[in-house]
Amino acid sequence: MNKITAAITAVGAYVPDYVLSNQVLETMVDTNDEWITSRTGIKERRILKDKDKGTSFLAIKAAQDLLQKSGTKPEDIDMVLLATATPDMPVAATAVYVATQIGAVNAFAYDLQAACSSFLYGMSTAAAYIQSGRYKKVLLVGADKMSSIIDYTDRATCIIFGDGAGAVLFEPNEEGYGLQDEYLRSDGIGREYLKIDAGGSLLPASKETVANKQHYVFQDGKTVFKYAVSNMADVSEKIMNRNNLSHDDVDWLIAHQANKRIIDATASRMNLDDSKVLVNIEKYGNTTSATLPLLLSDYEHQFKKGDNLVFASFGGGFTWGSIYLKWAYDKK
Repeated sequence: MNKITAAITAVGAYVPDYVLSNQVLETMVDTNDEWITSRTGIKERRILKDKDKGTSFLAIKAAQDLLQKSGTKPEDIDMVLLATATPDMPVAATAVYVATQIGAVNAFAYDLQAACSSFLYGMSTAAAYIQSGRYKKVLLVGADKMSSIIDYTDRATCIIFGDGAGAVLFEPNEEGYGLQDEYLRSDGIGREYLKIDAGGSLLPASKETVANKQHYVFQDGKTVFKYAVSNMADVSEKIMNRNNLSHDDVDWLIAHQANKRIIDATASRMNLDDSKVLVNIEKYGNTTSATLPLLLSDYEHQFKKGDNLVFASFGGGFTWGSIYLKWAYDKK
C-alpha cells in the first residue's frame, strides 16, 4: 500500500464588500497613503461592517464557497477546524457553529489559535488527521474579523489589519502530492510584543480595562518586524535545505501577508524570483488567519499539479513556521 499524504483538493474564500482604503484612513488618523504603502505594501483592506456578524459569518461564507465550487457534500466532511484569533465568543467554539451552519452534521469541530500562524499550524493538524487514516475529508478554515479588536484611533495598528476568510479541503493522496514536510516553531519571548492585555483569565474584562482600551491589539512594531523578518526567512530556508530544494525547484512562495518588506526578505533568503512570490496584501492587508488561504484562492488558477509550494508565517506569541506542499490538481 502506498504511503498516505494529505493533499489540498479544494479552495474557497470570502471577503466583505466594504473597502477601507488608505485615503479613508487619512481622514481617521494622522497618516497618508504614501507612508502606509512604502512601509507595509497595503493599499486597502476589507471590513465586515455589520456589528451583528462575527468571524463565523466570514468562515461560513468561505466554507460554502469551497463546497459549491468543489461539489463536496457537507455531510461527507469528517472534521471542521477553524483557525482564528477572533472567535465569536469565549468557551463556545466557533468552529462547532460553523460546522452546523454549513450542514457538516457528521463532523467534529474545534478552534485553533496561534495568532497569525493559526492557519499554518492548522495545515499541520489537518494533515496529521488525514495521515492517521481515520479521516477522509478535513475542512480547514482560516477566518478573522480583525476590525473587532482594532482601535481605529491607533495608527500603528489600524493601517495593518483587515477582515476575511479562506478555506481548504484536505483529503488522502497516494500519488505523493500534498504536505511533504513542516518546520514549526514558537517562543514565549513574544508574549509582550504582540497581544491583547484584557479579556482573558489573567485580566478579566472590567470597566477599567474597557476604559483603558486594553481589549484592542497592542503591537511593538519594530520588535515584531525584526523577529518576523529573521524567523520567517530562517524556517523557509531550512525547509528548502531539508528537502534538497533549490530556488529553481520552488514554484511558489505562499507567505503570510503582514508586511511586504517581510515577504521580500523571506523571498530574498530563498533566492526566489519575484514572479514566484505571491502577494495580495495591497488588497486585503493582514487578515491574520485568512492570509494564506486567501492567497491560495486568488492564485489557484496559476497552480499546476505537482507544483512545489512553500508556506511561511509568523504570528504573536511568538509562533512561526514553514510547510512544504506539493499541489495536487489543475484548476478546471
